[in-house]
Amino acid sequence: MKEELIEKMAKEAKITKAQAKRALDALFDGVTTNLKKGKRVSFVGFGTFNVTKRKARTGRNPQTGDEIKIPAAKVPKFKPGKGLKDALN
Repeated sequence: MKEELIEKMAKEAKITKAQAKRALDALFDGVTTNLKKGKRVSFVGFGTFNVTKRKARTGRNPQTGDEIKIPAAKVPKFKPGKGLKDALN
């Protein structure tokens, strides 16, 4: 999937695949860096990425049925924007 996206970016922007890969990697790195800092990342018309905190909880091992403790974690979330929703419907 990533390779297909790089090819599309290169073709649409009339740049090399190497340049498109660097641009895509920079985008992913920027989103990740901002999420790590607790910031929201919004792309108008596309959607918003943010981080939520999930509380620690008790779960079950599906193979044995034993209870296990699942630690608290930060979880990335994505909320699609109106433009993306409209494009899909």
